[in-house]
Amino acid sequence: MSTSIDTQASDLPVNIGYIVYPGFQALDVFGPLDPLNMLSMEVPLNLSIIGPTLEPVSTKAPLVAPTVSPDFGQSIVPTHTFASPPKDLDVLIVPGGAGSAYPLELQQAQIDFVKEQYPKLKYLISVCTGASLLARAGVLDGKRATTTKAGWAWTTSTGPNVNWVPKARWVVDGNIWTTSGVAAGIDGIFAWISHVYGEERSLKIANTIELERHTDPSYDPFAEIWNVPTSVAAQAPAGQSA
Repeated sequence: MSTSIDTQASDLPVNIGYIVYPGFQALDVFGPLDPLNMLSMEVPLNLSIIGPTLEPVSTKAPLVAPTVSPDFGQSIVPTHTFASPPKDLDVLIVPGGAGSAYPLELQQAQIDFVKEQYPKLKYLISVCTGASLLARAGVLDGKRATTTKAGWAWTTSTGPNVNWVPKARWVVDGNIWTTSGVAAGIDGIFAWISHVYGEERSLKIANTIELERHTDPSYDPFAEIWNVPTSVAAQAPAGQSA
């Protein structure tokens, strides 16, 4: 099996946390979680869902996304809160969604949580506009990162000191992995699984769920579709840093 230096037994991540907040994007959460569910059948993993309270958290975000279907949404039940988090998190995953555009005071708890947890983590991963929470926490300052192309202008405005990569499916800088819009989080988590547990295991999971992966981190037709100016920010193709 193909492995990386991260697959030393003592270094393998075990405790994975997923942030949720009102208005999270469903696929940002459940897309990466499904491969991780499969992975947990082969390697020991613990999962914590971390929210503002222990009450169910909905995908609905009425403050910023009025809808003709106000009762259409899904909820997830947290296992922990930002104020009472799990101990010894190894990996923290931060989704995006319409709720990430709520006023800053409604985001402060999760922003502070990212800032507090980052120094203790082995990996920090964001999906879509989840990068805005990382940016506002200051953990992306001076680093390369990417985010959704459909919401590029707003999301990048939250991190003026970030080296935003405008054409990328995902970007790795040190132990921070940022992915582009929504479905890109699935390719990003498969790339992370390959990096940590080996490509053979990642490919096996992809084939089991019958997913045709994008394995090139610089693959990004959506930068052109959404007219993202690719001449700004970092010019190098996205990829893993040394």
